[in-house]
Amino acid sequence: DRLAAFTELVATAIANAEAQAALTASRARIVAAADTARRRFERDLHDGAQQRLVSLALQLRTAQLAVPPGPGELGRRLDEVAHGLVAAVEELREVARGIHPAVLAEGGLHPALKALARRSAIPVRLDTQTRERYPEPIEIAAYYAVSEALTNAAKHARATVADVHVATRDGRLHVSIRDDGHGGADPRRGSGLIGLTDRIEALGGQLRLHSPSRAGTTIQLSLPLTVPGAPYDTAVTGPRDRRTGGREGRSCPTAGP
Repeated sequence: DRLAAFTELVATAIANAEAQAALTASRARIVAAADTARRRFERDLHDGAQQRLVSLALQLRTAQLAVPPGPGELGRRLDEVAHGLVAAVEELREVARGIHPAVLAEGGLHPALKALARRSAIPVRLDTQTRERYPEPIEIAAYYAVSEALTNAAKHARATVADVHVATRDGRLHVSIRDDGHGGADPRRGSGLIGLTDRIEALGGQLRLHSPSRAGTTIQLSLPLTVPGAPYDTAVTGPRDRRTGGREGRSCPTAGP
């Protein structure tokens, strides 16, 4: 009887472990499916609406050449429409970039973070110790974590500078984002940190937030270099880059070019 009870207990533990592994893999597949849909939407915007607007802008410029020179009302209105089309194209590009940045898919995490630092509303000191390619879900999670942290630092924390550090050790990707803002960040207030935490945990990672009042905010995340339920080789997109990393940044005396 004792042996039977023990056997049943072991069987239950094995079943629970298998169920947990299946759940983790399922969560990772959901994240990957959402990213695939996001990328498809970005591609549709680029190949559809954006290209159509660009074509219309070119046609309008051609029509403007046929308008007699001078301060006529028709020429002024055509100029307004042309400027409006250009602005619409730029806005659409910004939307598409936020959905799924092309530089991330084509070049990987390192160039994507460089572009993110250049566009940041506050100076960013970027220190990347690796330039290798990793599974796409891992790169996307790290990218959006940095993007969310920099956005919060500029819009809510009133920070003047942010430090981003990226490195790999012990088979994991480690990313740290620290700013000198007023702190007090709380994921329970409905910030994007909740969604980021869910995404990172679905990939088998961890996110830690340290944000004491008036002492800045530090976000640290750790991600495995393999996606649960998917082999590393099949998850990596794009060529690998084996070069060593270095310090790069924007508008900071201590940062590199």
